[in-house]
Amino acid sequence: MLAVNRRALGVALLGAAILAGGCGPGPGAVAPTGSSAARSKVETIRVSRTGLDLLTGRMRLHGTPAPAFTLTNQFGHAVSLSAYRGKTVLLDFVDSQCTTVCPLATMAMVDAVRELGPARRGVALLAVNANPTAYSVQDVYQYSKEHGMLHRWQYLTGSLSQLKAVWAAYHVQVAVEHGAIDHTPALYLIDAQGRERYLYLTSGQYGVVGTEAQVLAHDLATVMGLRFVPPLPSSIPTAPTAKGPYRLPPLFAGHPSVTLALNKPHVIVFFASWLPGFQQNLASLDAYQTWASRRGAPSLVGVDELMTEPSLAVARARLADTHLRYPVVGDRTGQVADAFGVRDMPWIVVVAHGRILATHDGFVTGTALIREVQLAIRQAG
Repeated sequence: MLAVNRRALGVALLGAAILAGGCGPGPGAVAPTGSSAARSKVETIRVSRTGLDLLTGRMRLHGTPAPAFTLTNQFGHAVSLSAYRGKTVLLDFVDSQCTTVCPLATMAMVDAVRELGPARRGVALLAVNANPTAYSVQDVYQYSKEHGMLHRWQYLTGSLSQLKAVWAAYHVQVAVEHGAIDHTPALYLIDAQGRERYLYLTSGQYGVVGTEAQVLAHDLATVMGLRFVPPLPSSIPTAPTAKGPYRLPPLFAGHPSVTLALNKPHVIVFFASWLPGFQQNLASLDAYQTWASRRGAPSLVGVDELMTEPSLAVARARLADTHLRYPVVGDRTGQVADAFGVRDMPWIVVVAHGRILATHDGFVTGTALIREVQLAIRQAG
């Protein structure tokens, strides 16, 4: 792998305007994943062309001292990067209201550190807010709480001018596009001496979280000089297709499993339990299921994207008191979400006539979903 100098890195990040997918697009908007942008950046700075590096946006840096900063964490306390000298740091840039790429990066970091066993005590997880409109302490506190990170990391924020200074120092571009927050999906690995060693660009693919975690664990152990270094993945995930079939287990014991495939008409709502008001929104879709069962329309199924959940237990607990008329199953690998083109949470897919007829970004009411499905089927002929 070729090393990357900091000047070339800055030119590539800023000049190429590499942005992640919209972290909070409005309903009906299709959010890009940022994976194509990550590949363009990798090509621009001439890192190695291995599939693994392209997939994870992995780049080795020259060991330049990481720019210093002091910001405020989710509890309102001042935190400086220099306070973590002597520990290896994973520094991520996270939109406090993100529903696309950021939760994937958060889970990859957690999974990577878990792989280190007792040595994980030598790693600190830090995040800097990358949202220019939601940057209060409460904003980063809420994200941390919903994703099970409240006491597992330092999620830092500050005034807009303070944040802009940190973004610039780390070559992270942040913009508001059509009401959505776009930002460079940058994750830095900083060694115990405070030097930048690796940069990663999260792919935005659900089925790649496990691969990204393996790569992070390997690089962490290598930089830390551990005796046991988790191996790099021996292969990279293949691109799944919606053809299927995918048999998904129920979220709750005793409930039915569901098989998804293009030849099985369904309306699929992909969701996660950290979404605001998800219980009420899922319950609203009962009206669609009642109508569909009477009219012979595609039945509804809820798919919890477990790759982004704090834990299965948390997901179950948050959904336990929501009694739905349609089954809820879990996508444990993220491959089903990728197969059906999910780019955000929540994401609704209409499958009939052996193909995907329509997608919708965001929740809708049951009544609105009836209209959308009717229209999609009518237009499909």
